[in-house]
Amino acid sequence: MSERSEVLLQYLLPKRAITEFGRHIASIRGGAVTTAIIRWFVGKYGVNMAEADNPDIASYASFNDFFTRALKPGARPLAAADLICPVDGAISQFGAIEGDQIFQAKGHHYSTTALVGGDRELAARFDGGSFATIYLSPRDYHRIHMPADGRLARMIYVPGELFSVNPATARGVPGLFARNERVVCVFESAQGPFVLVLVGATIVGSMATVWHGLVNPPRTREVRDWRYEAQQVVLRQGEEMGRFLLGSTVVLLFPKGPCRFSTAWAPGAPVRLGEAMADLSD
Repeated sequence: MSERSEVLLQYLLPKRAITEFGRHIASIRGGAVTTAIIRWFVGKYGVNMAEADNPDIASYASFNDFFTRALKPGARPLAAADLICPVDGAISQFGAIEGDQIFQAKGHHYSTTALVGGDRELAARFDGGSFATIYLSPRDYHRIHMPADGRLARMIYVPGELFSVNPATARGVPGLFARNERVVCVFESAQGPFVLVLVGATIVGSMATVWHGLVNPPRTREVRDWRYEAQQVVLRQGEEMGRFLLGSTVVLLFPKGPCRFSTAWAPGAPVRLGEAMADLSD
C-alpha cells in the first residue's frame, strides 16, 4: 500500500472503535493466550527484554502489564545536561518555534495554541521558543520521564482524533499532533515553564500520569482542566511522570531563550531516555 493510500484509509476507518477494542484486549488477563500474544509481539518488533526489570514474558498477567514494563535499575543513566531525553523513541522534528508555529513535516505546521487545547495565554509563553517531537514505536519502552526538575502547575485533557502518529501519517495529515487526543502537562522550573504533551493515537487505549492515574478513559467531548498551583507535585529530572498504554508521541515545548540541542540530534535518529537533549545556556 502506498503512503498516500495508507493515510487516506485512516480517514475512513472507525478509529475510536478500533482503539476501544484494542484497549479491551490489552487489559484481558488471558493466561497462556496473553503470554502467546506477548511472545509474538516481542519477536515481531524485536523488543529487548534483557533491559526489563522483569524479563519473564510468562509472568505478565496482561498485555498492558507487559507494555508498561519497568526497566532494570541503571538501564538508562542520566546525562549531565539541562534537558535530557524523556523517552526511548525516534526524533520526529525539533528546533525553533517560529512565532507560534511548530514544524510537523514538509508542508505542515500547527500552532502552539491548538496543541495546548486553545489556551492562547498559555501558548504565548512559548512564542519564539523551542520544541521537540519524539515518536515511540511499538518496540520502545513506554514510560515517560522528566526532562528536567519541575513543579506541576496544570494538566489539560484535550479530546480529538485518533490517527496513527507514525512518520507516514505525520507527513500526510495536517496538524496531526494538534488534532489527536492529548494530555498537556504544564510544569514550572528554575529555567522557566515547560510543557510535555502526551499525544494519543489509534489503539492507544489510555494515557496515565503518576499524580492522577488514568486520564483517559473517560473520553469526553469537552476539554478537562486540572490546576495544581496550590499543591506541591514536584518531580526530579529522570523521574517517571506518565506512560502510554500502547505507543504514541511526546511533544515538548520550551520558552524563548537559549536552547542548544545536542549535536547528535537529527530528524529520524533514534534516542534513548536519559541522553542529553539540550542545554539552556549560551
